Amino acid sequence: DIFSMVGLDKPNIGLLSEEFLEDVKNMKEKNLAVELLEKLLRDEVKARMKNDVVQEKKYSERIMSTLQKYHNRSIETAQVIEELIQWAKEMQEDGELLEKLDLSVDEIAFYRALVDNESSVRELGDDNLRKLAIELTHQLRKSATVDWQKRDSVRARMRNLVRRLLRRWKYPPDAAEEAIKLVLEQAEVLADGWYK
Repeated sequence: DIFSMVGLDKPNIGLLSEEFLEDVKNMKEKNLAVELLEKLLRDEVKARMKNDVVQEKKYSERIMSTLQKYHNRSIETAQVIEELIQWAKEMQEDGELLEKLDLSVDEIAFYRALVDNESSVRELGDDNLRKLAIELTHQLRKSATVDWQKRDSVRARMRNLVRRLLRRWKYPPDAAEEAIKLVLEQAEVLADGWYK
């Protein structure tokens, strides 16, 4: 147990508090601080973002990139700790921001897939993207069948459903194909929970 080795109380991992992050930052054993933060952040990503393709990928890549630089000795231990703490704070802020959107977990995942492209946010605005995410979630849930991911004809129908919805909401055409891909990827992750 890394926590007992470094003399820290085991935190509520769901809440990487400022106080706890400050304690980690001030630890004497910097390499253990890096390991601790890595473990906490990976667990946080796995727990909070397992059904959110966009966020899981984003934070996993950031953590990997930071650790890669650390292992290649291109940045110092103190810099790694700072970057990992920054990712932890961003995760917290991101969670708080999404609470304000008043969306279900599935709707949030589709919302993130839609806002992954900056031009869509500029052209449609947050409120329209929020409404689109709600409608998308409803339509996909209604149209999904058991094992739809494995049947090409059903996948094509789902792809067309997403394409029509994006076109109706005037989603930027230059970003539509990537959005369709992300939305379907997200739907595949969420679909198992829709049949239980």
